[in-house]
Parts: sequence; structure tokens; C-alpha cells
Amino acid sequence: MHMPGRHFLQIPGPTNTPLPVLSAIARPTIDHRGPEFGQIGADVLARIRPVFGTEQPVVIYPASGTGAWEAALVNTLSPGDGVLMYETGWFARLWSDLATRLGLKPEVMAGDWRSPVDPIHIEARLREDRDGQIKAVCVVHNETSTGVLSDIAALRRAIDAAGHPALLMVDTISSLGSTSYLHDEWGVDVTVAGSQKGLMLPPGLSFNAISSKARAASETAGLPRAFWCWNQMLEANARGFFPYTPSTNLLQGLKVALDMLEAEGLQTVFARHKRAAAAVRAAVAHWGFETQCQDAAHHSPSLTAVRLPEGHSADGLRQTILQASNMSLGNGLGPLADRVFRIGHLGDFNDPSVIASVAGVEMGLRAAAIPHQSGGVDAALTTLA
Repeated sequence: MHMPGRHFLQIPGPTNTPLPVLSAIARPTIDHRGPEFGQIGADVLARIRPVFGTEQPVVIYPASGTGAWEAALVNTLSPGDGVLMYETGWFARLWSDLATRLGLKPEVMAGDWRSPVDPIHIEARLREDRDGQIKAVCVVHNETSTGVLSDIAALRRAIDAAGHPALLMVDTISSLGSTSYLHDEWGVDVTVAGSQKGLMLPPGLSFNAISSKARAASETAGLPRAFWCWNQMLEANARGFFPYTPSTNLLQGLKVALDMLEAEGLQTVFARHKRAAAAVRAAVAHWGFETQCQDAAHHSPSLTAVRLPEGHSADGLRQTILQASNMSLGNGLGPLADRVFRIGHLGDFNDPSVIASVAGVEMGLRAAAIPHQSGGVDAALTTLA
């Protein structure tokens, strides 16, 4: 059944794709070996680097973020290598599961799913690893399941303080393009990202930003790789091309998305996300609910995970809101299933989008008879004003 009006896609990704980007994707497909595509390829491969905060190469795959996870591991590691991972939530857990299936030996440091990566615990564990069994430290910058943002610069300092040579790999799938990220300055070796969130594209592109240390590791890494091989990619990328058929139309869209980010200015983009997050959290606090993230200093700028009181169904609320307001919200994952709902505020949005999202949730709370203090919309308005 057609529902009138705009569908509010307020999940933490995929996000709303702007019309200029959709128009670029809808242009006729061009020859991926021809000179026109070579110019597009060279352009996006160069201009994506500042979004990662790097002057190093960024590889672009026709894949989801999960593919970029795998690419980061298989290009740098060998069977049986130890990988230290910190479980901040569902996606950190999935990355460790993938590492196991690849024949690696992930050691997962347990977290409470409400707090960021703990650099002190990472440093202590690395100091114990005198034989160098741990070859990489893998963490999620912005845990999409919980709305918790970790301090990557602090983690880099912890690894350096331990004097450990492990590679640092960071998942930025729900943070890139939404908050400041500095691949080079923070000493990250491989940064993983996807197209469908802060970059304002549909799913289908994923990224590896690669340090010189990571490239050196790839020369001796023993895990098999073909589709994900950096060396083949980088050789073709030097001319603006790819070693196999790329997502030509999505790359046309990426070019326009980069135009939009550059026109607004990355710092302005980050400030817009921070303001939206503060407004949503003000509404949540006014309603009388907790956020899944317990530490205000580590709130995500791109999503807010909201805990409902015991005895109330988050999935039931989401269904009520979808039916009444044509608005989609993110569900709880793993142990948070039916306990939390997630409000996405990332990508292409403005202040009225934020207010409409808050209003849709508040109307849903009333319809579902979930106890709350009304007036969350006013709280959000006050924050934005």
C-alpha cells in the first residue's frame, strides 16, 4: 500500500541519498575502460583521501563494508595470526567472527556494549604479548549497534606506549563523513569504510585506506586473496582504472557526493551531525529514557540508541511508528534485540529533518502507550535554536 508523503529513513544506514547523487547514478553507464571513466576514477580516488584524513592510497571495492573488513585482514595477515579485538557491540563481534572463518585467531576483549574501547586494557594486553603473537589490533570507531564513539588517537598512544608493532585497523563504516577522522595523524594502518552512510550513497562501495606499514605487511601476508588484492588495485588505480569491472554508476555518484561534502565543508558537516545528535539526545533525556551509551563524552554523532523501560517492546514501537508516520528506525541487535531502538542522524539531513524524526518518535510513544514525559520536540528545538 502506498503511504503518502516522504518516507523518513532514520535508520543508521543506509541513509537518504540526495537527489544530485541519485541523478548522477542514473546517468547512462559508460565504458569502464574508456577515457571518460579514467578521469572519474582518478578524480574520486584523489578526492576521497581528505575524507579519511590521509595522503596515502584509498582502495575502492564494489562491495559492502563486510568486504572491506575481509580485505583489511587478508591483505596484511597470515593463517594463525593473532588479532586483538575489542567487543564494543554487534559489529565488533561480527568482525571477530569473520576473522575466525579466515583462519585467524582473534582474541576478543569483552566490553559492556555501553562503553568505548578501553586503551588501558589494550596497552596492558600488548605489554604481555612479549612473543609478538598479536599481529593486529582491530576496533570499531563508531559502534552502530550501541551509538558509542571510541577514541582512536588514545588507542594509538596506548599501542605506542606498549612498544608493540601490531597493525592498527579501524572500522569507520558509520562514522566516516559524519565526524572528524584522521587516518594519518592517528597512525591507523587500515581504515575500513562503506558508501551507504556519511558518504550519502546507496550500499555497494567499500574502502580501505592503507598506510605504508600496511602495504609492507601485504608483501609477506600469507592469507589467499584475489578479488581483494591491494597490489592489483593500486596498479590499475594509478591510471584511474580498476583491475575488474567496478561499480561505474556508483562511482559517478561518489564524484557528486564528494562535490557536496567539499561545498559544505567537512568541518561544517561534522558540526551539523554534532548538533543533530545533541538535539536527539535532549529529546531522549526529556522523555525520561536512557541512551545505550553511558558516557556523554563518547556519544555517537551519527546515531542514538535508546533504551526503553523494562516490559516495553522496542520492535513494537518501531512498527507503530512505521505504520503511523512512515518512518523507519533501527532495531536492536544481538542481546539488544527488542530492548533498544536506534535513531539515525547522519548523511543528508537538516534541522527540520531532525525535528520531524523526534516528533515521529514522540507520536509513536503516545500511540504505543509507553510511559514518557511529553515535550521532547520542544527540548530538541531548544537545543537546535
